Amino acid sequence: MNSATILFLAMALVAVATAVGMLLSRNTIYAALLLILNFGTVALLYLILGAPFIALAQVTVYAGAIMVLFLFVIMLLGVERSVRKETLRWQRPLAVILGAALLAEAAYILVFKGGAQPPLPTPPANFANPTDIGMALFDRYMLPFEITSVILLVATVGAIVLTKTEKKESRETRFESSTSIETQSEKVQIESKETTIESKE
Repeated sequence: MNSATILFLAMALVAVATAVGMLLSRNTIYAALLLILNFGTVALLYLILGAPFIALAQVTVYAGAIMVLFLFVIMLLGVERSVRKETLRWQRPLAVILGAALLAEAAYILVFKGGAQPPLPTPPANFANPTDIGMALFDRYMLPFEITSVILLVATVGAIVLTKTEKKESRETRFESSTSIETQSEKVQIESKETTIESKE
């Protein structure tokens, strides 16, 4: 077992541990941070496998842009302070059944379909060159790239609009509750004055 294999196994262990921690974490911020760490570890795995452009895209697009956007959306919406709704009864049994099916499928593939695989062909020297991929991305695939950016922008604007609507509704409910409390206190004061007047008479 050489050093590259040991490094690969270590990075794979960290990736699996962060993914499991993200799934089991009840804190949304911690789950997002664990997911960022998972993306960074997967980027290192891509570097080990000789795919520098995919590793760079993994860091810049996923860990750098989408996860930061996700954290900002969490902070704007205030997920940790919101009231947790009760989950449906059929969700947990369905999740257990689907998880068991996935584990069974993975075990079947590893046991019966695994084994000695033929070695992969050696890629050319300019394979996954960031310069060539960047030229193709901004030349041939310019329209899909811009459509993706517009979709992300619409998602950000939608999150901000939803946050403002919730804040406005919360302010209105607070105002109504405060006015109702004030009217109740005024009624109590009037009733107390009437009782004192009646007692004096």
